[in-house]
Amino acid sequence: MLDSVSFIYGTAWKKEETERLVNEAIKAGFKSFDTANQKKHYREDYMGNALKKHFDNGLDRNSIFLQSKFTHIQGQDHRLPYNPEDSFTEKTLSSFNSTLKNLHTDYLDSFLIHGPSYSDHVCDDDMEVWQAMEGLVQKGKVKKIGLSNINIIHLKKFYDEAEVKPSFVQNRCYANRAWDHEVHEYCLKNNITYQGFSLLTANQDVWHSDKVSNISKKYNVTPADVIYKFANQIGMLPLTGTTNITRMKSNLTNIDTFELNDEEVSLIKNFFL
Repeated sequence: MLDSVSFIYGTAWKKEETERLVNEAIKAGFKSFDTANQKKHYREDYMGNALKKHFDNGLDRNSIFLQSKFTHIQGQDHRLPYNPEDSFTEKTLSSFNSTLKNLHTDYLDSFLIHGPSYSDHVCDDDMEVWQAMEGLVQKGKVKKIGLSNINIIHLKKFYDEAEVKPSFVQNRCYANRAWDHEVHEYCLKNNITYQGFSLLTANQDVWHSDKVSNISKKYNVTPADVIYKFANQIGMLPLTGTTNITRMKSNLTNIDTFELNDEEVSLIKNFFL
């Protein structure tokens, strides 16, 4: 399923608008959706309301890609999807089962750790969560597992020690940090799909530059389309969280209508060098 996906529609920070926007994204043609069981920043239950309406109207669950995340307590507010006194295995399973209920499905295509406990190392708690996720893969409840908001230290540790290797990394991607080059290159070398988010919001200087504007005019697309195409061509799976219905449609349509040449890819890749 994921092989045919050009974009993931991200549902962070949509709040009460989540159901409406997911419905619009499905109508626009999106087949892949990202959420998290973290009411502080996501409402996967509202996303599930939109999905249920489409499932009830004949949408084949197997035709879409659903991805959610387990979020540690430090990333949550008071609306926890698990008992804070439970073990990390129990927390992971409680969060996962709650996600299935929220999304009206009996499996996930992808389940991620939303972020590690510490910025400079992987602790035993993180590994316990990962092992619980591996168990879900082995039971056929999850197809693939992965990591979000990580650095190269975390990625190497999980990859080296995991029985089920990470299939996805989802990171905020900054042009002025070389497009997360070290993590991205490691993913490319180890058959891990790199999902890039905030490609526009984290890169306003690039997106709104004359250089990118000139490229967009050449191909008769938007500057946003150029950034997403760039990500696609260097081996990233981009997330878009647009709330603009017109942009939803143009992003999906335009990404397949043009190809950046090597010089244009290099210009964007090395924008701050």
